[in-house]
Amino acid sequence: MRWAWLLPLLWAGCLATDGYSLSVTGSVTVQEGLCVFVACQVQYPNSKGPVFGYWFREGANIFSGSPVATNDPQRSVLKEAQGRFYLMGKENSHNCSLDIRDAQKIDTGTYFFRLDGSVKYSFQKSMLSVLVIALTEVPNIQVTSTLVSGNSTKLLCSVPWACEQGTPPIFSWMSSALTSLGHRTTLSSELNLTPRPQDNGTNLTCQVNLPGTGVTVERTQQLSVIYAPQKMTIRVSWGDDTGTKVLQSGASLQIQEGESLSLVCMADSNPPAVLSWERPTQKPFQLSTPAELQLPRAELEDQGKYICQAQNSQGAQTASVSLSIRSLLQLLGPSCSFEGQGLHCSCSSRAWPAPSLRWRLGEGVLEGNSSNGSFTVKSSSAGQWANSSLILSMEFSSNHRLSCEAWSDNRVQRATILLVSGPKVSQAGKSETSRGTVLGAIWGAGLMALLAVCLCLIFFTVKVLRKKSALKVAATKGNHLAKNPASTINSASITSSNIALGYPIQVFAQACPLFLLAKLFPT
Repeated sequence: MRWAWLLPLLWAGCLATDGYSLSVTGSVTVQEGLCVFVACQVQYPNSKGPVFGYWFREGANIFSGSPVATNDPQRSVLKEAQGRFYLMGKENSHNCSLDIRDAQKIDTGTYFFRLDGSVKYSFQKSMLSVLVIALTEVPNIQVTSTLVSGNSTKLLCSVPWACEQGTPPIFSWMSSALTSLGHRTTLSSELNLTPRPQDNGTNLTCQVNLPGTGVTVERTQQLSVIYAPQKMTIRVSWGDDTGTKVLQSGASLQIQEGESLSLVCMADSNPPAVLSWERPTQKPFQLSTPAELQLPRAELEDQGKYICQAQNSQGAQTASVSLSIRSLLQLLGPSCSFEGQGLHCSCSSRAWPAPSLRWRLGEGVLEGNSSNGSFTVKSSSAGQWANSSLILSMEFSSNHRLSCEAWSDNRVQRATILLVSGPKVSQAGKSETSRGTVLGAIWGAGLMALLAVCLCLIFFTVKVLRKKSALKVAATKGNHLAKNPASTINSASITSSNIALGYPIQVFAQACPLFLLAKLFPT
């Protein structure tokens, strides 16, 4: 549209008896900075001389004052109207149309037309009213195609409501995106835009300045950029929602066995991506939403890599988190008994990460798979279980503490039993007094006469000893998860809540005659 908003109110006609008349729009309204064309026709008597036309402001002196527009080359116009007001008709023309460009607020007022030269006449009864109002038009922004990340797209900013006859407008673009200017016309400007994912949702502004009036208008448009999923993260919550954090793809997470777990997949994409989960086992799982995976009670079989996939029309991306379950450290044992070549003890532990076991005898540490003349240690592990056995064939001259110790992931459990010294343990597992045996062999032949007495004493001694405890018992309490009671062991027998031992009857049968010989024949 070449001209601004016209509000024709009436056509004023002045017809004089002498043949003068003027046809013009009575009133026009134009927005600041725009143009308006006022059509006008004038009639006057024929004349052989030159006839010039003039538009004056109401109240101006037609002789000494300056018109706002004229076709008389010898007459100057008002300074503020120069280059903006134009009388469209030529000399001796009946066209009195007025073209106003780059309209300003000071242009508001009433104007009249006058003829001068060989014909002189002022049409003061046919006035033109001009009203200049504030500019309300704004630029148009046209996106020629969908904005896809990485693809160059043309955008066009135009001001079709401006007039080409006025001062050319000045275009300015403002955007954080990667841009370059393209083709330019009087009323439009082209911009080449290569959008990125981070440009989605940002503003692009086209600003237009009308230098003829100093008025500036602009339009801002939010960019919608299409791009594939990116920057995927996984928000995790566990326990009673007391622990929450956001993990990058490939991160690891460890929680306690039995805790609840929530994994929420998040992806930056446009359009929004469709989310799905993959887990390491076939065990059913809960999805409160496609983005959230829930484990109400984590178990060891839930360990592994969890993968979230995000997909939209532009592509797909995955994010993963490796889950490990930490189970409670449990210590079972130790339990001990006499078997074959000495004292046999065993100990087991369950935990995840898999535990390790070792033995402590006094200040010494026995671990792994090792052996010497006095002890043998064998250890093994499978899954979350660790097992260890200890065989002691050594003799003790004093009390010793024997501990089974389990540790896993900075956690330690220990159970202790007390080995109480007593009659020495032979490799056959029987009590003996070596010196008494030798004396019995030397004096055996001379003591045949006392055989009956010894037999009686043997019977009596065995009967008494069965009623009495030949073993002192001491207990220490093990500091472990299963709260196993401590055990007391001497070199002849073991007593604990989980070990049932009896004193060997043959030990007493051999010990009694040696005891008597020692009393009868002291050395």
